[in-house]
Amino acid sequence: MLTNKILIKTQVSLLVAGTLGICANAPAANAKTPQVMFDDFSYRKFEDAQENGWQIREEVGHPGIKNATWWKEGITFHPDPLNQSNTVMRITSKTDGTAENTRHTQICHNRKYKEGTYAARVYFNDAPQYGPDGDAVIQTFYAISPLKAPMDKNYSEMDFEYLPNGGWGTERLALFATSWETFQLTPWTKVNAYDYHIESLQGWNTLVLQVADNTLKYYVNGHLFAKHGADVYPEVPMSINFNQWFDPNKLVQSTHMRQYYQDVDWVYFAKDQVIEPTTVVQAVEQLRKQKVAQRDTVPDWKPKQPDYCSL
Repeated sequence: MLTNKILIKTQVSLLVAGTLGICANAPAANAKTPQVMFDDFSYRKFEDAQENGWQIREEVGHPGIKNATWWKEGITFHPDPLNQSNTVMRITSKTDGTAENTRHTQICHNRKYKEGTYAARVYFNDAPQYGPDGDAVIQTFYAISPLKAPMDKNYSEMDFEYLPNGGWGTERLALFATSWETFQLTPWTKVNAYDYHIESLQGWNTLVLQVADNTLKYYVNGHLFAKHGADVYPEVPMSINFNQWFDPNKLVQSTHMRQYYQDVDWVYFAKDQVIEPTTVVQAVEQLRKQKVAQRDTVPDWKPKQPDYCSL
């Protein structure tokens, strides 16, 4: 059960339930085949994923430890430890507390996503693979656009962020859902709405975000735990991202290297469709039964947006 959350902003809006990406109240004769991006990450090397629109961040900069490296080698593909017949994408990051030896990791898909249903199955870890525990590491699934200028109103970002060692005002582990209107780095100023849910999510979790009718609904494992409104609703197309980074404000006082990872089993997006979490899982299961490892029928944004994998 989802308990112990703190609601910062809420706005109620009517959403229409969907079935396999088709609105439940739409006449069957008018139903359209959903435009979908699906990837189950059945790759052997990143170059294979790159052919399907994925790119890795290499640009130094915010967020995380200042001047740290964004690490191409942090993206790998492995058999699922719990199901050797399944392949997952692994996102690995490490630090000894210094910028020189910190490796953040981020992977991004084309900037063409706005309204619809976003989903991913993600494995979160509460402890490092090795080294001392306690760093504020952030494990994520999110969508984002470039910030063209400080406090730019035409900015969009929607985040699932898991902090297994706490941070951002809580000493306990938490999953944050944050929707952004805008921000600036210096001096730090933000306009957003957020909720957080305090509970260990060690292991596999299904994350679903519905974006429609000026409302954003965040679900974890089928439970609604955050709802945000028109004041933080996206205005521009975004890229889909996963990353893992360290908050410099909460690091273990140790020079020993420590390494964390999160795994991603699959990612799914249905354009302009509101789909319930159970139906998303059914749609993914159906794609896998059909031996579909990757499908992308979501058209490029018009005008086409340049690739974006930063911030």
